[in-house]
Amino acid sequence: MHGRDSNEPVRATVWVRGRVQQVGFRWWTRARALEIGLTGYASNLGDGRVQVVAEGLPADCEQLLALLRGPDTPGVVTGVTEIWTATGEGYEGFAIR
Repeated sequence: MHGRDSNEPVRATVWVRGRVQQVGFRWWTRARALEIGLTGYASNLGDGRVQVVAEGLPADCEQLLALLRGPDTPGVVTGVTEIWTATGEGYEGFAIR
């Protein structure tokens, strides 16, 4: 995998903790990701977290991460954890799962 400051696409897998389910968080995340030009998905997890998988240029993924950590998200975000990997088979658009 190339570094996060390269121009090669990457995948950021993100877990968002807090009051982030049933507050429009996945829809908000999808709208921000599409505005930035990312592909992937947002999905509710059984433990109350939301998982976000975003693929695109590193700077674009970083921009989404900043928004997820920012004060304007729906609900209340208490923590964001991410891992970075090479892209997979790719996604068409950005889905809500």
